[in-house]
Amino acid sequence: MEETLSRLLERGGSDRPAIVVPGGPTLSHGRLRKLVLEGADRLAAFGVGPGDRVAMALPSGPEAIVLFLAAALGATACPLNPSYKEDEFRFYLEDTGARFLLLPKGEGGAARSALPPGGVVIETEIDAQGRLQMESAQPETRERTASAAAGDDVALVLHTSGTTSRPKRVPLRHRNLVASVDHVTDHYQLSEEDVSLCLMPLFHVHGLVASALAALAAGGAVVTPRKFSPLGFWALAKEYQPTWFSASPTPHRMVLLRTSGDRPAGTERLRFVRSCSAALSPGQMAEMEARFGVPVLEAYGMTEASHQMASNPLPPGERRPGSVGPGTGVEIATMTEEGQLLPSGSAGEVVIRGANVIDGYEANPAANAASFQAGWFRTGDLGVLDAGGYLTLSGRLKELINRGGEKIAPLEVDGVLESHPAVAEAVCFGLPHSTWGEEVAAAVVLSSEADEKSLRAYCREHLAEFKVPTQLFIVETIPRTATGKVQRRFVAEAFATR
Repeated sequence: MEETLSRLLERGGSDRPAIVVPGGPTLSHGRLRKLVLEGADRLAAFGVGPGDRVAMALPSGPEAIVLFLAAALGATACPLNPSYKEDEFRFYLEDTGARFLLLPKGEGGAARSALPPGGVVIETEIDAQGRLQMESAQPETRERTASAAAGDDVALVLHTSGTTSRPKRVPLRHRNLVASVDHVTDHYQLSEEDVSLCLMPLFHVHGLVASALAALAAGGAVVTPRKFSPLGFWALAKEYQPTWFSASPTPHRMVLLRTSGDRPAGTERLRFVRSCSAALSPGQMAEMEARFGVPVLEAYGMTEASHQMASNPLPPGERRPGSVGPGTGVEIATMTEEGQLLPSGSAGEVVIRGANVIDGYEANPAANAASFQAGWFRTGDLGVLDAGGYLTLSGRLKELINRGGEKIAPLEVDGVLESHPAVAEAVCFGLPHSTWGEEVAAAVVLSSEADEKSLRAYCREHLAEFKVPTQLFIVETIPRTATGKVQRRFVAEAFATR
């Protein structure tokens, strides 16, 4: 059988809930399968064919899942952040070569304006009765139906975050995505009894692959609020009784702030909570476990690996604060800059290989030459793999601070600052220095009273002097991407002129 996304839809019982929309329809697995096939045929009728790129600027909700699957089965889906500005849409539409653009009815003005001449806009929604509505100025040819996808076909194109260079196109094939979803469902022992509450955006692999596709592939349900609001989280949890949910540390922190006491209403059926897409501090992990009463499992993922690469295991397996756990269906090693594999316990660049890893970036030979070494993909992350296979990350290779030849991993400084009782959040970064080349700086969000002097003194108790921040900026918030990631380069730029 071809390893395509259509296989992931086969397990769910026809009458069991698949997609639950608060305030909207509930789609059964049987209805989901019909809508996906109907959507694929409707796209074909509008002129979409194999190899075409179908851009999507859809909010979270059933449309984002159904139309992603429909586009992927007959062509290639290119989900975009609906909040992009016109220039951002123009770059991504031109870079992917998308001729078709899916939008909510009457919305998406910036995306419409950015679509190149000759492009086709298709408006779509799933109404209150769970019916798929699609309209376009492009006439439909009812004789055309979608072609069957193959495992090697590109199902999804996303971009790297582009924090240090132009964003790179990441083509994820059906077989890559199926492998990743299988790894997630197997590792967390997901079943048709599980309910995922989707907090992450569906234009990113975290929300799409882990929160949505893995839940559906297991025959379970995914609750998809059209917009995540920490204020509304506990009301949703109380009503829909999720058995698990996954997010980056920032949404987790926001959810924690909006409840008091342990085991609040809505946690009765929880089996575990998953954290991914950014480093989770041991302190936050401990607080979450105490409050929710279930294990918190930190995982490690990236777009080029179709999301998950490693995760701490469910009990009775050992979960280690500060570690992202062992590989989940993926081989992991560390490597020197020259390409030599390192023994366990040695710090180096994290490299991976497995069925979920891309074959290469699209139309980017320079990036491929730099990123692939003897069959291994170089992640750009620094870490240590211990003898038991547990991986501990120390930061990004390009984020290392070079202070007069001394290399400092920002994540280490983050961890020390966040262990201070008055610090809610900290982000370390390098700033230019006339003598040392770079100096260590950090932005800090406080939870109680403290000053720069006391924070630096605390750092000196736990860090070598060259790692202690010479500049500390006390701020109210630290900017993040839509997926909750900290882009240290942008944080550094924000404070460089202060």
